[in-house]
Amino acid sequence: MLFLPKSSRSSLQAPSVICASALSFFFALHASRKPPATVAQESAQFRGQSQEDADRKSSGCISCHTSTDEPTMHPTKTVFLGCIDCHGGNSSISVAPGTPSNSGEYNAAKEKAHVQPHEAAFKNRSNLPERVYTKWLKESAEYIKFVNPGDLRVAPETCGAAGCHPSETRAVSTSMMTHAGLLWGAALYNNGGYPKKNTRFGESYGRDGLPQSIKTSPTPTPDETRMKGVLPELDPLFRWESSQPGNVLRVFERGGRKKAEIGNPNREEDPGKPDDKLSDRGFGTELRTDPVFLGLQKTRLLDPILSLPGTDDHPGDYRSSGCSACHVIYANDRDPSHSGAYAAFGHSGLSASTDPTIPKNEPGHPLKHVFTRSIPSSQCMICHIHPGTNMVTTYFGLTWWDNEIDGDKMYPKEQRNPTEEQRYESFMRNPEGAAVRGLWSDEKFLERVGSAEFNKQLKTTQFADFHGHGWVFRAVYNHDRKGNWLDKDSKPIAFDDPERFGKAVHLADIHLEKGMQCNDCHFAQDNHGNGKIYGEPRAAVEIDCIDCHGTIRKKATLVTSGPAAPESVQPGEPRGRHLDALRTPSGLRRFNGAATSYFSAPCPRKTKNGKSFRPSTRSRREMRTSAKNRFARSCSIRTARFRHKCPPMIPRSPMQTAA
Repeated sequence: MLFLPKSSRSSLQAPSVICASALSFFFALHASRKPPATVAQESAQFRGQSQEDADRKSSGCISCHTSTDEPTMHPTKTVFLGCIDCHGGNSSISVAPGTPSNSGEYNAAKEKAHVQPHEAAFKNRSNLPERVYTKWLKESAEYIKFVNPGDLRVAPETCGAAGCHPSETRAVSTSMMTHAGLLWGAALYNNGGYPKKNTRFGESYGRDGLPQSIKTSPTPTPDETRMKGVLPELDPLFRWESSQPGNVLRVFERGGRKKAEIGNPNREEDPGKPDDKLSDRGFGTELRTDPVFLGLQKTRLLDPILSLPGTDDHPGDYRSSGCSACHVIYANDRDPSHSGAYAAFGHSGLSASTDPTIPKNEPGHPLKHVFTRSIPSSQCMICHIHPGTNMVTTYFGLTWWDNEIDGDKMYPKEQRNPTEEQRYESFMRNPEGAAVRGLWSDEKFLERVGSAEFNKQLKTTQFADFHGHGWVFRAVYNHDRKGNWLDKDSKPIAFDDPERFGKAVHLADIHLEKGMQCNDCHFAQDNHGNGKIYGEPRAAVEIDCIDCHGTIRKKATLVTSGPAAPESVQPGEPRGRHLDALRTPSGLRRFNGAATSYFSAPCPRKTKNGKSFRPSTRSRREMRTSAKNRFARSCSIRTARFRHKCPPMIPRSPMQTAA
């Protein structure tokens, strides 16, 4: 939407109407675009097929890929799929046993069997290049399907085929992790770029890779939008050249110089550094555009999101796109509390597959050819590392490194004065401006940061083992107002104590300390979405703390009650999902009894009887006591102060409690 001053409206009214009509037609065309009928027919051919049918569709593939982890990616072994059912390609092409992989015959067969890319950067490689960004969208859907059948452009015909996972695929297409409208909406509204508070723009791409509009169906009522945050639709972001300032007081320009004109550059400007600014002319003329629209398209505040693969250039950046971004695990973090059992595979994105064609020393490969619902928190951290969505760092008890603490280990002994080329190369890997002057701009050095050996030499902090976007994170420890570190008994720890890191209280989330991962609380809907479009994270969350922990007055119900909790199926029943009916990937109930124990999905512990077990913060004894005693026992965990002395009776007002 364009906003013009009164003096300009009459002359530009007609072109504006024409442009608006053209844009409306363009968005409607893409919103109604559907995959061709042949795609639906092809996806229907593998439903209900036998193992023999699936084997015929893989006959040529296994002449090279002689071994793999899970041929169908499904460890349940109840799904019968051939290779080309998901990946496409030509399974009739094969090579004779023993053919060398570097021979002309082998390469010719591979070129015929594989779907070939258009972009040269993707050719003749088994992993994706670093930082592909929108090059991914320029490739054909057939190639995208061949490389990653879980990509959102092709997921409706692979993962979302009838009889498979159509509801999850449909929900993800409008999920906040796909459209990321929360960032664009906040930035544009708060900076005066767009006048409405409800998010209006978001990312989504069709099968052809072009931007498209998305809509909530059925259209939400005004009350649903106001009370529950459900948005009717999102459109692609305007091109910045057509944007106009929403706030004339926010002028991104330097004063004291005459403003340049298009085609008439200012000779006093530094070569290669044009003085970008707003013109002194009227709206819609010369260089007068909205810097917020431009900044959103130039910065990496949320990119890449679920429609695109990860940048694959640092530990903590390795992932695929779409469904595979979560359900296919990559090696990103060596900390067991973050990665669970996957920590043993390192953090360099290396493969541990049995497939002989996959290099084991080349980063950017998934660990194995297998789907999983046991998703570690390190997989979530890849995307939830950005400002506004980095709640996982606080869950881990981490914060951004301030570029100062233990800086003697992170900077060269002599100051660096980088060239413009060096600045550009560093900025491509890490958008932080200080990195080019530090040692952590070097890939090999950053690989060591956060390791046990590197952290041993640090005096005042400990670094994390992942470095998404090239950033460095440090641990946060409990301390008093004077900066003294405190142990578990709130006693000061001497700064020269060699055991200070062992004595200090790492301020990680209590759920992490108990061994829980992100998807132990955030289940299917919180991760996939529910098909509705939301503009802020709080509105899209299904679960609430009180669902498992209860309140001072009420016991836990084990029924979700968050803002996005589903409506009841039967009239008169309370809304929400019954958590006691959920099961882990291993088939165990997530909750054993009345919330007295919990079974973790990603990394269950083993007890004497061999079962997975997670103790709950609510003991069976606590749940059997009277309301007064239950309040006394649970008061301390529901107040913000450490060792807070609880009042003798339950407060009458809920505002006096933390739950």
